[in-house]
Amino acid sequence: MTEFLRGLKANYTVSAVLCMVFGLVLLIWPGTTTRIVCMLLGSVLLAYGGFQVVICLVNRERTLLSQGMLIFGIVVAVVGLWILLSPEMIIMAVPVIIGVVILIHGVHNVIQAVGLQKENYSKWWVALLFGILTVVFGGVLVYNPFGAVEMVVRMIGIFLIYDGASDMWILSRVFKVKRDKERIIDAEYVDLDE
Repeated sequence: MTEFLRGLKANYTVSAVLCMVFGLVLLIWPGTTTRIVCMLLGSVLLAYGGFQVVICLVNRERTLLSQGMLIFGIVVAVVGLWILLSPEMIIMAVPVIIGVVILIHGVHNVIQAVGLQKENYSKWWVALLFGILTVVFGGVLVYNPFGAVEMVVRMIGIFLIYDGASDMWILSRVFKVKRDKERIIDAEYVDLDE
């Protein structure tokens, strides 16, 4: 069980650090980063769709499945080409997608804060506050009140940095409470009457 918890802590820590690094990159280079991501996505979809089309055309068997894969390949290739030719449309969707992810993360943080309260951790309310703020930040991105995409991307960067930092703090508290409970349980029994 201890190995599992260590692996979980390492996994969450790496995830939080990557979240902060990606947030910093978006904060410093918002336009370039989103354009590169769109170009990569478009290129991958175009290549994959083209590959599917070639495989279906080379394959001599004409089954319902192969015809379906041919249509699928054409659609994926067209979507990839569309992204490459007009990345602005995808760039506009990025804030909403990341907002949903942050919103879900915030709900998870609120659940962890409730767990800390049940374990009688005195500063559980700080974790709850972090969780609520994360939910609010995610909600702001989903409803996207900002006009300029570059500003939204910078805001996403700030939110990701905050999300990673708050995750690390909450995670450290969760594992501190678990360690403290294990110390109490593992404490040696001493008979005071002797």
